[in-house]
Amino acid sequence: MIKIEKIDYSGWANSWRVSNGEVELVVTGDVGPRVMRYGFAGGQNFFKEFGAQMGKTGEATWQPRGGHRVWIAPEDVVKSYAPDNDPVAIEVQGGGIVCTGGVEALTGLEKKITVKMAASGTAVEAIHEIRNARAEPYHLAPWILTMMAQGGVGIHGFPPRGTHPEMLEPTNPLVMWAFTHLDDPRWRLSRKYLVLRQDPNNSNPQKLGTYNRHTWGAYLLRGELFVKRCEATAAPAAYPDFGCTFETFTNAEILELETLGPLTTLAPGASVSHTERWTAHRDVKLTTWTDEELDAVVLPLV
Repeated sequence: MIKIEKIDYSGWANSWRVSNGEVELVVTGDVGPRVMRYGFAGGQNFFKEFGAQMGKTGEATWQPRGGHRVWIAPEDVVKSYAPDNDPVAIEVQGGGIVCTGGVEALTGLEKKITVKMAASGTAVEAIHEIRNARAEPYHLAPWILTMMAQGGVGIHGFPPRGTHPEMLEPTNPLVMWAFTHLDDPRWRLSRKYLVLRQDPNNSNPQKLGTYNRHTWGAYLLRGELFVKRCEATAAPAAYPDFGCTFETFTNAEILELETLGPLTTLAPGASVSHTERWTAHRDVKLTTWTDEELDAVVLPLV
């Protein structure tokens, strides 16, 4: 049974907790739209929280703050970082909550997150919408970023592998940024998986991106696994960043699991949506990090 209650969350008095007794999430109406918490009821938060920024509003510049958010791709040093520091409209709908931000002065875009929790179990559906409130078309892709708490390990699965010469066509890009260093010890690239460890003592940023028709990213944090999934709706050529549906980034403070939708030109008044599905799992143990172990432990949970 779903319970939705208004709470004060770290100084944000206009916050709402959604729980089915097994998992819980928190959104706030004071900034955003943001989902600031997801985890087992009474347990650890999978999502990062920047303590000094919690409970605050109205800043002139964008704040990392933590949690889960909606951005636009390709990344723009100005427009992607449009501040989301003002109140959002909150609407409770049955077992879910709709969080709608105001039209951004910088971009003319309106961003919305709708979260729907299953009555039992750990499943959450997160629907992200971007509406063009400008008088001109806007070319963009939905870019959905989840900041994970420190000290865990991110996992992503490549599309199905094959053999040569039976499979001659490429299956996916592996996209690098100028600051990507494949010799960084936090990376582990195997035949089937991309693994990135979050290290609070390593401040060097790292990032890679790729494409998977059935995109998923997972994060193992102190024996609990967060999984988010989305479906690609087009071929790699339709996606930003040389064809990425998934990107992962880390520095000393966070690890991000990011999914992307295809590029689209939004007419004035038009919207685009992008859906993720989340689950959480307890008692997940990985020791060897081999393909065989990941196949046995993680893949059935995805």
